[in-house]
Amino acid sequence: MKVIEKPVEIEKGDSFKVILSKYGALALDKQENLSELIGDEVGDLDIEKGTVTFADVEMPAQILGFYSQDMNQWSWAWDSEDIFGKDLIEAACEIKKIGDEFDVTEFAAPIIQTDFDACHTLAMAATVILGYDAYYAVSEGGLDIFVAVKSDVIKENNSAKKFRDTFYTFQKNFKIYPKIAFESYTKLKGYIYKPHDDFALAKIGEARVMAGFTERGNVTRILIFGDEE
Repeated sequence: MKVIEKPVEIEKGDSFKVILSKYGALALDKQENLSELIGDEVGDLDIEKGTVTFADVEMPAQILGFYSQDMNQWSWAWDSEDIFGKDLIEAACEIKKIGDEFDVTEFAAPIIQTDFDACHTLAMAATVILGYDAYYAVSEGGLDIFVAVKSDVIKENNSAKKFRDTFYTFQKNFKIYPKIAFESYTKLKGYIYKPHDDFALAKIGEARVMAGFTERGNVTRILIFGDEE
C-alpha cells in the first residue's frame, strides 16, 4: 500500500514556534538567494510604485509590517491601510486571515511588543507561507519596514551542500524543533524525505543529506553523501 506523504501546512494548534520550524529553513534559503543577488546594495522602497530597488534591480513589493526601534514594537501592515494603501498590504491581510483561522496570535494581533530579531522570524514565516521569493527590511525614519518581494532575477541554489549548510545554520541560530524543520525543509524544496528511528534523509538528486537526532529531537550530526552539486 502506497504511503501518502503528509504535506507541509499549518494545522490547528500549531504554535508560532512550530510554524517557524516548518517554514523558516526555506525562508533562510530564500534570504541567502537574495543576498547572493544584491550583495551590499541597500534597498530603496518606493511606496507610490510598490517596489523596492537595489541599484538597477527593481522588484514588486508587499509591505508585511514595520518595527519601531523606539518602542520595541512590531506592527502588521494589515492594520495600517491608511498609511500604505490597500494594494500594498494584500499579503499582510492574508497573514491576518491565517492568524484568525488557526488562532496564531503572532499573525492576528495588530501590534506585538518584541525585539528586532523576532521581527525577522515573523517575516520569514510570512514569506514562505505566502509564496514570496524573499523579504527585505528597509530603514525609514526610525522604522524598519519589512517587505516581501517576488522576482525572477533571484536565482535558486538547489545543491545538496546549500541544503545542508542552510539547515545547519537554521537549527543552530533559531529556537525551533529541528526534526520538524528538517522534514518540512526537505518537502518544501521538493526533495524526497525518508525518516528513520534516530535520523532522517533528504534525497537531493544523487546526493543524500542525513540529519541525526537525539530522543528529544536535537541534532547530533549533519552529513552529506554523494554528489554535492
